[in-house]
Amino acid sequence: MTDRIAPGAPGIEPRWTSSAKHGIGTAYHSASHVWFTLSHGIVNEIYYPHVDSPNTRDLQLLFTDGETFFHEEKRHLRHQIERPEPHAPLYRLTNTAPDDRYRVVKEIICEPHTNVVLMNVKVEILDPALADKLKVFVLLAPHLSNTGAHNTASQLNLAGRNLLHAKRGIVELVLGCDTDFVRRSVGFVGVSDGWRDIRENFQMDWEYDLAEDGNVAMMGEIDLSRGLEFNIGVAMGHNTQGAATQLLQAFVYPFADQKSRYIEQWKRTIYADSMQLYDPATASLVRLSQCVLMAHEDKIFAGATVASMSIPWGETKDDSDSGGYHLVWARDMVQTTTALLACGEKESPLRALNWLSCVQRDDGGMPQNCRIDGTAYWKGVQLDEIAAPVILAWRLQHVGALAKFDPWNMVQRAVRFLILHGPVTAQERWEENEGYSPSTLAALISAIICAADFADLRQDPQLATFLRDYGDWAAASLEKWTVTDCGELVAGKPRHYIRITPASPRPGCISPDPNSEYVQIANGGGEHLARDIVDGGFLQLVRLGVRAADDPVIVDTVAVIDEVLKHDLPQGPCWRRYNHDGYGQRADGSAFGGAGEGRCWPLLTGERGFYELAAGRDPSPYIKALEGFANDGGMLTEQVWDAEDIPSRELFLGQPTGAAMPLCWAHAEYVTLVRSWCDGAVFDRIESVYQRYAVAKTASHVEMWTLAHQPAEIPAGKPLRIICDAPFVAHWSDDAWETRADVSAVENSLGLYVVDLPVERQASGSTVVFTFHWTAEDRWEGQDFSVQID
Repeated sequence: MTDRIAPGAPGIEPRWTSSAKHGIGTAYHSASHVWFTLSHGIVNEIYYPHVDSPNTRDLQLLFTDGETFFHEEKRHLRHQIERPEPHAPLYRLTNTAPDDRYRVVKEIICEPHTNVVLMNVKVEILDPALADKLKVFVLLAPHLSNTGAHNTASQLNLAGRNLLHAKRGIVELVLGCDTDFVRRSVGFVGVSDGWRDIRENFQMDWEYDLAEDGNVAMMGEIDLSRGLEFNIGVAMGHNTQGAATQLLQAFVYPFADQKSRYIEQWKRTIYADSMQLYDPATASLVRLSQCVLMAHEDKIFAGATVASMSIPWGETKDDSDSGGYHLVWARDMVQTTTALLACGEKESPLRALNWLSCVQRDDGGMPQNCRIDGTAYWKGVQLDEIAAPVILAWRLQHVGALAKFDPWNMVQRAVRFLILHGPVTAQERWEENEGYSPSTLAALISAIICAADFADLRQDPQLATFLRDYGDWAAASLEKWTVTDCGELVAGKPRHYIRITPASPRPGCISPDPNSEYVQIANGGGEHLARDIVDGGFLQLVRLGVRAADDPVIVDTVAVIDEVLKHDLPQGPCWRRYNHDGYGQRADGSAFGGAGEGRCWPLLTGERGFYELAAGRDPSPYIKALEGFANDGGMLTEQVWDAEDIPSRELFLGQPTGAAMPLCWAHAEYVTLVRSWCDGAVFDRIESVYQRYAVAKTASHVEMWTLAHQPAEIPAGKPLRIICDAPFVAHWSDDAWETRADVSAVENSLGLYVVDLPVERQASGSTVVFTFHWTAEDRWEGQDFSVQID
């Protein structure tokens, strides 16, 4: 046992790192199970063995002359980023000393077939006086298995090489340099780490061998006697020998050869060039966006794609926020795979559909979000995420990309869940409120019609009719459920869609009221009349084909959100999610911490571009705005700053905040919008939905009732369809039980039991009352239900 044990255990409380990424990368080959992110001129997280498992906080260089200065790469040097290869996630980082006495040029890749991140480093000494004085150190902060606590770091000597090693549980990391380290040390962050050592007197005085069970850091001094160009490698594995062997093998081959193989792998996957884009800026960002989207797919759990390799405001987050955005949301994932379809890529969307079908619960539900192995993280229910895989299946079938995969089991379970639990959602697309959501309803209606199309293919006309009846009812009810006629936000525009009409998805009588209900805004936004809270979610109705772009309520709502949510930024127009949103940077620029002020989201600029195209107008200004929102590395963020500049917090008008970056949803919006622009038609539009509702304006001829959605009243002239998940007899009366009748439910091929009560001739003002005898259990419901005929 070593006697050079680092003091200060366990170190300060660990934090993550900035979410403001300038680049991300991974080898395309599935044999490589590592990913990296870049920001502020350095490597941040290294993910292993999955895309949802970060293992480092940051990896950077430190510089000193031993006498007069100490420079930390991410804080003190000026950063420049370039993309030397347009068809691969390859980055060149140039970081220059504040006094211009030296600079360092780095290129970062993943070794094409192993679990090694390689960084080629060229140090350029611009001041001859530094030639024999400059010392360079590499500093790495392990956060193994997604936590900065309980890590152990040590020196490692293997095969005559001086290495550094970290371990937590079954995950191990080995850090090395191909020119070797002159000296090494490990320590506890904030007490005995190398950064603190050099900062104090510009010298490396500590050479600790072991820092056990804490928030640790490891540092090695680069041997510059062998030249100013060297390669640093980080290898990951499940044992020391395996990780170290991969690292040393990666050092055997020239970096140029490794880089060439890395690029060639990616070049074979880029389909975006098929769009024949003539604007170099657009072509470049489309290619990069395809790389970004594909890089977020896991290599072992094929098909699983996380939302972002970042933790919003990560520098303020401790290990309690272990999920970050490196989780799978079915909604985001389907956005990503739809964009890849728009590029002409079909294999990864099919893998995604297979993965979604395996994660789907037996009852048809989907996790709100989950790890890439399907383990649920948050526990909410979002109907649009249950609808999204059905829509993806339809798209793949539409382009003949299902191969031998039959999605019907997944489709029927999903629509069964939607019918039994909808149309009220427990959470809408912003994951905060329950009720009738226009964006959720757009997805629900579209999924139901897509399922009807599948029923046609399976030659089940009765089921197809049943599904279309439900879709017709939901489509015909949209305005009743989600449109106010006494909105106060914009003079002369009282009738418009609202963000959400509050209602509970739990069983009970429902009478939606968009005009007088109050909604509680999350993240400290307060309580407000629902009629005065708007977002752009209604645009999904046009995008998917449920409503025409020139529908009067749609047109008026566009005017309202432009007045309330739109900001004209230097790059172009951008919109906030909804008024009174609290999810964002605080007014003083400090990080979101449970409350703040929601800022503009670039993906909403893309969403608006689809509407403009559907309305027959040119979407190219919105494409150009999105390109302007991309940072120097081509990354699109979740939110951009829309207030006065705060340079001390790196906040500038139209530039990224501390929210997630890159956000796959934003890149997906951009790619799919560009494809739509090339085609002259909205790529996402579902033709059978569009023809049925936007063109034919198909009306509803039946009203729906389920235990989850019990309308208090229905319009006169229609039968009432009762849908349950178990066999029953409906015992009903239209004269307060003076007379009564029984109707036995009929099972359909979804395993739903259906009765149509013939109440279409009931006069307005009359009441129908009914109860159930559950035949399988020989049990009466024990309560009456009533519906008033309007």
